[in-house]
Amino acid sequence: MGGNGNAGGRSPRCIALVGPQGSGKTSLFEAILARAGATHNVSDTTPEAKSHGMSVEANVASFEYLGDRFTALDFPGSIEFQFDGTAALPACDTAVVVCEADPKKLYALQSVLKSLEAAKIPHLLFINKIDKNGGNITELLTTLQPASGLPLVLRQVPITEGGAVSGFVDLALERAFVYRPHAPSELIDIPNDIAQFEAQQRFSMLEKLADYDDALMEQLLSDTVPSRDQVFADLVTEFKRSQICPVFFGSAEAGHGIGRLLKALRHESPFVAETAERLGLGGAKSAAYVVKTIHTSHAGKLSLARVLAGQFADGAAVYGASGEEHISGVFSVFGPDIKKRGPAEAGEVAAFGKLEGIHTGEAVSGDKGFAAPAETVQPPKPVYALAIAVGDRKDEIKLTSALAKLIDEDPTLSLAQDRETSEMVLWGQGEMHLRVALERLARRFGVKAETRRRQIPYRETIRKSVEVRGRHKKQSGGHGQFGDVVVEIRPQPRGEGFAFAEVITGGAVPRNYIPAVEAGVRDYLGAGPLGFPVVDVAVTLKDGSYHTVDSSDQAFRLAGRLAMVEGMPKCQPVLLEPVAAVSISVPSEATAKVNGMISARRGQILGFDARPGWTGWDTIEAHIPEAEIHDLIIELRSATAGAGHFKAEFDHLIELSGRVADQIVAERSQQKSV
Repeated sequence: MGGNGNAGGRSPRCIALVGPQGSGKTSLFEAILARAGATHNVSDTTPEAKSHGMSVEANVASFEYLGDRFTALDFPGSIEFQFDGTAALPACDTAVVVCEADPKKLYALQSVLKSLEAAKIPHLLFINKIDKNGGNITELLTTLQPASGLPLVLRQVPITEGGAVSGFVDLALERAFVYRPHAPSELIDIPNDIAQFEAQQRFSMLEKLADYDDALMEQLLSDTVPSRDQVFADLVTEFKRSQICPVFFGSAEAGHGIGRLLKALRHESPFVAETAERLGLGGAKSAAYVVKTIHTSHAGKLSLARVLAGQFADGAAVYGASGEEHISGVFSVFGPDIKKRGPAEAGEVAAFGKLEGIHTGEAVSGDKGFAAPAETVQPPKPVYALAIAVGDRKDEIKLTSALAKLIDEDPTLSLAQDRETSEMVLWGQGEMHLRVALERLARRFGVKAETRRRQIPYRETIRKSVEVRGRHKKQSGGHGQFGDVVVEIRPQPRGEGFAFAEVITGGAVPRNYIPAVEAGVRDYLGAGPLGFPVVDVAVTLKDGSYHTVDSSDQAFRLAGRLAMVEGMPKCQPVLLEPVAAVSISVPSEATAKVNGMISARRGQILGFDARPGWTGWDTIEAHIPEAEIHDLIIELRSATAGAGHFKAEFDHLIELSGRVADQIVAERSQQKSV
């Protein structure tokens, strides 16, 4: 991205912008580019982003600031699209977490901070919209601290005029500035009315730094004033070690606080060599990390990668989990613009052409015999699904091919083929996630797909035993067909499945025909009296008769099936409903509401406890019928300001009767008659 080589001998830095939806990340992204002199519009340019008024994929741009080069990645805030950032963050040197002074978004902020802390990615907080809702900065910090596992270290205090924030005092520099719209702030003397407050907050900052620096602690205890250089050295060291989270503020919309943020990134952000060490790639002569996969109409598959060491050029061999690949073109990416460029150097972000076996979140190297780090970023489990189909069967191959490309770009999408219902099921992270995927299918690949609620894999079983005869007899000239069996059908304990046995005596059914009888019984199990696959049933062949000329495997197979057709409706068939074990994580203040939600969905609450390591969160364990989980994520996010989430796995089958069961059986009968 940009030219080759390192400006001033300093490798380019890679900065991620993350945070809750609506916090103003994209506005900050644009404000940073504008302050750096980049005038091209690069953010939210896709039709999907424009139509929904939100970021749905990462925006990428490079810029220079005071001679240093940066690549900025602006990631979506919606939890449904957050994996775009999660997968790329490990390769970034620093993350700027954009938030607001809004307690309602505290838990969404906590989720972002937790992921950064777990990955040990240095990150700072930028409180946006300070001109609209700045409030009391110390009170705000007290509100935000529970969301962070690291100490929040305030780096600025606001200067207010007429109740509005008009500037700030930099606590490290001990200098005051007033904002100028979309321009650098202007240096002023520290106002007398906040001098004492500034001194208190600076001492508080130094105390937090001293928790990790014994020499500084001794200076504070002896009332020795540390030098400005020492303070900055501590700020840089503790930030790079992910021991503290610095806090800045401003207004992206007004261009306030942008210069101070950029200077902090320039002076305090780690360089690429430190990021490579964090990822376990410090020893590689050449290494890169794929942050995003893009399928284009002209260049084919592109792997957007951060170069962590060495150089990557067109035609170079790279080694990853899939073995050896060759780069077919190196490209720069600036928003929607993709252009060919020269070799990519350490620190830069570039797109490599046609690395077909390489995927997002994968490390590659030019070193033969390269062993990639074992730890990879795993996409979250899907929580929402729709059955997907095309009107014309000849377009099915086109549909699956297009979906394969979308899934390569976004691993949080997945496609499953339900053998029982013959449905293709598209899974994702929510209603909007799948809606955007369908819009991309139509726009980029010309595939207009139809969707509907997926069918639930109900089963059926029986409650009583019967003994029944099945006879197949047919005469139509020449050899006829004859097979005659007597079977006992009885219920099995739940989960035991199907069992077949025989107790034939005296050769009533010749041994060579018994496997055919079992095959006929199994033929029936695909759809019982209620229309669903039959489980937990045992069948015993007890008697029968045969004809020396007319009997055959086929005749006894048909006889076995006829016995099931005759007997199963007499066995008191009952519908079985799949039930999932669900683990729901929510802010504690929403626990009561979610408990009511579970009960309304015919669920059973098994218990709840504090979520380990998450202040103010609970984890609720429950059993919920799969039929009731379809739109659970929509209601859950609505009840928790987008922060709640769940995991679900099939657990067991339970009997279902009454009006709900009758309705399900009637719907299945109607589907079969169409």
